[in-house]
Amino acid sequence: MIFSGKSFNFELGKKTYVMGILNVTGDSFFDGGLYNSPEKAVEHSKKMLEYGADIIDIGAHSTRPGHNVLTPQEELEIIKQYLPLLADETNAVISVDTFYPLVAEYAILNGASIINDVSGEFNPQMAKLVKEYNCGWIIMHTGGGDASTVVDYPDGVTKDVSEFFNEMLNSCEAYGINKNQLAFDMGIGFGKSYEDNLELIKNIKDIKICDVALLTALSSKRVVAAATESTKEDLLFGTIAANSLAIQGGTDIVRVHNVRENVLAAKMCDEVLRRKNG
Repeated sequence: MIFSGKSFNFELGKKTYVMGILNVTGDSFFDGGLYNSPEKAVEHSKKMLEYGADIIDIGAHSTRPGHNVLTPQEELEIIKQYLPLLADETNAVISVDTFYPLVAEYAILNGASIINDVSGEFNPQMAKLVKEYNCGWIIMHTGGGDASTVVDYPDGVTKDVSEFFNEMLNSCEAYGINKNQLAFDMGIGFGKSYEDNLELIKNIKDIKICDVALLTALSSKRVVAAATESTKEDLLFGTIAANSLAIQGGTDIVRVHNVRENVLAAKMCDEVLRRKNG
């Protein structure tokens, strides 16, 4: 069982992999504007790698509620300022957080190995890039909503997400994409109510597809703030607790802002859940 592609190979079940978030947009909900120069972004990335990040996920397009929508060209111009230097200055496995094929192709040709696609759909243009360049593809469930909307799931959110993952797997394999190139994301906070988000974290074992990587991305999101009644300064604690539950449920990758603390928490979970006797 692996998640693999251009320049990376992650054995599933061996450990929890940590994806460090690198936001280079000024309006990110958590750290907008902190890394708004290539030099600051690279410095932060090196620190995340030092702390144990396995992947650096660079995003130029905020998806927070009420975010500014960028055109493909606008997003590309931002990525062009950061990605080449990040690739040159580090040996990181780089993921680009985008739903634009134009941006994805540039990124793959300039140091990225994974497309982190939050569109919530099977995009044939994106699928063509994944197949042609043998890169990883993270596909997120949205239910047709976004971070500002809540979608109604008549048969329950767990069933909807499970069916979506299976549909995406079938579509990808029919297109000729190996399932080893895929990772699925439940889309915590996208088209989901507070109760939906909690249900998904609780039911990961019922959602995860065997032999396909599962990514959980809930770092400091509204569900954590609501559940813990915390402000930004204290969201780390709820994030670690929720990620620990996700790891116990079988998630393979956690996407986080605070890499050092989440790496340590994941190591503890892995010792209990994944350690081989003898």
